[in-house]
Amino acid sequence: MSFPLLTATAVLPAVGAIATAAVPAARRTAAKWLALVVSLATLVLAGIVFARFEPGGDRYQLTESHAWIKDFGVRYELGVDGIGVALLALTALLIPFVILAGWHDADPLETNSSRWRPTQGFFALILMVEAMVIMSFVATDVFLFYILFEAMLIPMYFLIGGFGDRAHSGSDENAAAQRSYAAVKFLLYNLVGGLIMLAAVIGLYVVAGSFSLSEIAEARANGSLDMATSTERWLFLGFFFAFAVKAPLWPLHTWLPNAMGEATTPVAVLITAVVDKVGTFAMLRFCLQLFPEASKWATPVIIVLALVSIVYGALLAVGQRDIKRLIAYASISHFGFIILGIFAMTSQGQSGATLYMVNHGISTAALMLVAGFLITRRGSRLIADYGGVQKVAPVLAGTFLIGGLATLSLPGLAPFVSEFLVLVGAFSAYPVAGIIATTGIVLAALYVLVLYQRTMTGPVKEGVGSMPDLRVRELAVAIPLIAVLIFLGVFPKPLTDVVNPAVQHTMQDVQKKDPQPEVEAAK
Repeated sequence: MSFPLLTATAVLPAVGAIATAAVPAARRTAAKWLALVVSLATLVLAGIVFARFEPGGDRYQLTESHAWIKDFGVRYELGVDGIGVALLALTALLIPFVILAGWHDADPLETNSSRWRPTQGFFALILMVEAMVIMSFVATDVFLFYILFEAMLIPMYFLIGGFGDRAHSGSDENAAAQRSYAAVKFLLYNLVGGLIMLAAVIGLYVVAGSFSLSEIAEARANGSLDMATSTERWLFLGFFFAFAVKAPLWPLHTWLPNAMGEATTPVAVLITAVVDKVGTFAMLRFCLQLFPEASKWATPVIIVLALVSIVYGALLAVGQRDIKRLIAYASISHFGFIILGIFAMTSQGQSGATLYMVNHGISTAALMLVAGFLITRRGSRLIADYGGVQKVAPVLAGTFLIGGLATLSLPGLAPFVSEFLVLVGAFSAYPVAGIIATTGIVLAALYVLVLYQRTMTGPVKEGVGSMPDLRVRELAVAIPLIAVLIFLGVFPKPLTDVVNPAVQHTMQDVQKKDPQPEVEAAK
């Protein structure tokens, strides 16, 4: 039997989480280094998975299949396609930077505290989230995916509620109350979505007699699975609702600004750059593949919701006074672009949506983590408390600017390619939707440049003059992320070569072809 590479890639961070949590309370630094080494080892395994994946090969590669719960037809089935391998690589890439950026975020306030393990718990929970997210990207059994989809809520709940942002403007009691509110809201929203999905998962098994994606696809191909139209649509809605909450799609988005605002900056990155990608990924893998007719039926409504997310999120970002909440609302707008690309049902749109998931993760991580370094220095998240930072910390201001320019999809940086493909795909299938979506680009330029102007330019405000520039550890976080943004901005081929064949499989699932341009015959 070949080496179970996918299992190893997902299990390693889980084992590392247990080992990190077991480190004695007094050895906090050892726990940090252990978590970092485990995340780097996971990145190496993810790199091997990416290197071994053959874009022109089978749809699902490096597959593993073992009986699990035989009485209910549940199997431990793993396999990675081009979309999954890209997001697996993104997750493994970002976690070491999340750990480095949060190096001191969970240290106890009392220097003589040796009875508790807040630091160990913080990094152990991050590794556990990484394990569950990676496994969800490679799970090809619907029930296995559902378990991971729900289980990742538990460590995220404790990361949001137990390790809040120390740059809170209110009292400690008020900060704890808001942190608890954000954590509970995150959990309840996602639990409701998960429970509705559970009913749909059970319904799928009743109809198809299997949880295996490969078996269901084979049954569809040979005609042995004939799903009634109304049944398929109800099941689609059950799955899509859960994924729309996780994504998040308007109007199910309201938990995100609270969660990102109250969490530590690395956890905020974990939410929007890693965990939320499971929702949009699942739309491609499960909604379109399992319910192709229902996906086409729901497309007009979903496109409208995506457009609302794009414009609404960008407008609210423009009016924000809190740096982290501004980035949260910007992410809602960006997720609208991703969902628009998915349901435009064109190869350009879906390729762009997949690239957008990767590029948004990197650009948001770069912007949010540098913003976190800024907030830590000043002790405030309010934009009004900053000004003139570029005069006292030019490297911090420069990296912040590049992260912001990537967020507004400046040509030459990675998000531009993906946003351009999404808009091309949308224009070719739904021209009006493409026109409306472009307003999100204009608004993005507005909120990013206004944010930079208010925080980095002008006279040096009180509390900013003594601000140090980026330190070595912080540069080790910011510089590689910026380098990746530039590399993928000028040379996206390594990703497009992997993603495009998987998108063609998805287009075949929904039996859609790209619209052909109308060309007038020469007279």
